Amino acid sequence: MIQANNVTLRVGKKALFEDVNIKFSEGTCTGLIGANGAGKSTFLKILSGQLEPTNGDVSITPGERLSFLQQDHFKYDEFSVMDTVIMGNQRLYDIMKEKEAIYAKEDFSDEDGIRASELETEFAEMDGWNAESDAATLLNGLGVDTELHTEIMKDVNSALKVKILLAQALFGNPDILLLDEPTNHLDLDAIGWLEEFLINFENTVIVVSHDRYFLNKVCTNIADIDYGKIQMYAGNYDFWYESSQLLIRQMKEANRKKEEKIKELQEFISRFSANASKSKQATSRKRALEKIELEEIKPSSRKYPYIDFRPGREIGNEVLQVTDLTVTEEGEKILDHVSFILGHDDKVAFVGGNERAKSVLFQILMGEREPDEGTYKWGVTTSQSYFPKDNSKIFDTDLTIVDWLTQYSEIKDATYVRGFLGRMLFAGEDGVKKMKVLSGGERVRVLLSRMMIENSNVLLLDEPTDHLDMEAITALNNGLIKFPGVLLFSCRDHQVVQTTANRIMEILPGGTLIDKITTYDEYLESDEMARKRTVYSTTEDEEADD
Repeated sequence: MIQANNVTLRVGKKALFEDVNIKFSEGTCTGLIGANGAGKSTFLKILSGQLEPTNGDVSITPGERLSFLQQDHFKYDEFSVMDTVIMGNQRLYDIMKEKEAIYAKEDFSDEDGIRASELETEFAEMDGWNAESDAATLLNGLGVDTELHTEIMKDVNSALKVKILLAQALFGNPDILLLDEPTNHLDLDAIGWLEEFLINFENTVIVVSHDRYFLNKVCTNIADIDYGKIQMYAGNYDFWYESSQLLIRQMKEANRKKEEKIKELQEFISRFSANASKSKQATSRKRALEKIELEEIKPSSRKYPYIDFRPGREIGNEVLQVTDLTVTEEGEKILDHVSFILGHDDKVAFVGGNERAKSVLFQILMGEREPDEGTYKWGVTTSQSYFPKDNSKIFDTDLTIVDWLTQYSEIKDATYVRGFLGRMLFAGEDGVKKMKVLSGGERVRVLLSRMMIENSNVLLLDEPTDHLDMEAITALNNGLIKFPGVLLFSCRDHQVVQTTANRIMEILPGGTLIDKITTYDEYLESDEMARKRTVYSTTEDEEADD
């Protein structure tokens, strides 16, 4: 068990946390959620002892071992992969090294013998004889092949380092496990293995993740950071989302009924308070009125944008025909005779690790570059809106947000345009911000505003969830599910793909295309290698206090 007792953290004059009291019980897996900048990673650092709070303390059941996922990928560069994992239990590692040093001595004394005996006893109690095989099991489960276990960490690529450091955090059955974005840069096979590990893990887990699919699979509880407080909820992320929305609706409905009652009582009092025969009733109603208290509905610090793509016209049967598109860059085939036909009900997710090929295909379909070979033809009833992955050129302008967005609106009215920005959480004065000064998250929201204002019936989106927080991802997910037109999109968010796409395409290394009418989960189940080709990673706006 681990708990925070009256924890306060001040950064300058700002209190990031104020008198937080929360307990994480044995056997629970708690997802720590909150808006960007709420302090999720910071709170994990407080729990792990990496950061001292301004006030309060963290208490852990005596004798329990805490382990956390290291973020410094160069910390263990001089150690072997196997040693790095075993260092997850530092005491066990120290015993192993001290034993080795004693047995390596040429002049082995009686004192050395006594010390070696003590170490051997403690080593056996800690199940030390199985340490290497346990570490190997973790590494293999995460996809780090056996021949790499003796390699030095500095010679291992960054993708494997992520897996090795995760194996280190999991090693030795820690009593408390803290994980900050553990799925980032893992392939889906490794994520699936980690999900099963955590589902079967009997001790305490606290995890920060932007992967809603992952949180839904592994979490028994959700701890929500809002306004410097942390509230614990039972259930996974979807259960928290539905119940938190339901609670607000119930409070609003209760307040509406109370307001009606207040109005009714006030009208009676004003009509009959001067009437002698009714004065007793008026007095009793005054007392009743004084007892009615409206529920205080504190607005959340997290904000959900409103994303709604409405086509200006219905789409016909002929949407898109692609024939033998071929592109070669620096001798490498990016697209190799790619062909497909889209119908008016298609929602196509482009999946897999070949991100360059997806972007090149989208650029060709939007007329931004020419293929080496092949053709494509859009149907006459189609209109397209495009969300490019690389948007740096778009924002290299001195225009304000409103002036830039007005170019794409049929209605050239600043108030009308500001309405779309308001949906995307840009307050009134934000509209006069210059495009070139916007953050990554703001840029995404501006581009989604453009897509809404264009009223197209075909949407092409290339990794739109990069830089978005979970609230905006949820809103985008809902908007794409409701969209009645044709979708072509690539996205790292598993839940967006699974709930939106009815057709899966994967461009393999070498440029050939797999095309299946299926859901994402069914596609992954049918192709074991597809899970290894798909790497999950998130890119969000980094904030100093998160």
